[in-house]
Amino acid sequence: MRFGRAKRVRIETERMTLRPPQHGDLTAWAALRDQSREFLKSWEPTWAHDHLSRKNFANRVYWANRSITQGTALPLFLIRRDDEALLGALTVDNIRRGPAQAGTTGYWIGAPHARAGYMREALAAVVHYAFTDLDLSRLEAGCLPENAPSRGLLEKVGFKYEGVAQSYLQIDGRWRNHVLYANLRADRRGRTEIG
Repeated sequence: MRFGRAKRVRIETERMTLRPPQHGDLTAWAALRDQSREFLKSWEPTWAHDHLSRKNFANRVYWANRSITQGTALPLFLIRRDDEALLGALTVDNIRRGPAQAGTTGYWIGAPHARAGYMREALAAVVHYAFTDLDLSRLEAGCLPENAPSRGLLEKVGFKYEGVAQSYLQIDGRWRNHVLYANLRADRRGRTEIG
């Protein structure tokens, strides 16, 4: 399934518009990422030397448009409607079709906007969109075991703990274990009845 043109993908929530990144977002994105550098450092892979550059951002926009058109990922920026402020980003990546019908979620929120419920609102909307509009059956997510806010977010939006992946990703320059979560469209885990 292909999503079609990237600019047509929009998800509206109570306070935000979720949409793909655009070239005009560079200044807001670079400023928010730079302002949030210390806040994000412990949870993300080490940034490349050109992480905040125009060229790097342009490549991100091209990747986002190509991925949406090909149906392999859904990269979205969280834009607050009141003032058009960029708050963070959320991506459904590694979309697998056929028997799997699954994707992997990843997200970040800018430091000034953390703990205000924005990511919970966005993730809940994207889960619904993934299950209804994209016809996915399973969404997966992983985070560091000590990242209590991220674990709490996933659990509040219906993700359930599935286990630990050893040396899953390099975070801040070190291979780190991650706890894995999944949200299923027809979640039967924990049920005892048959049928």
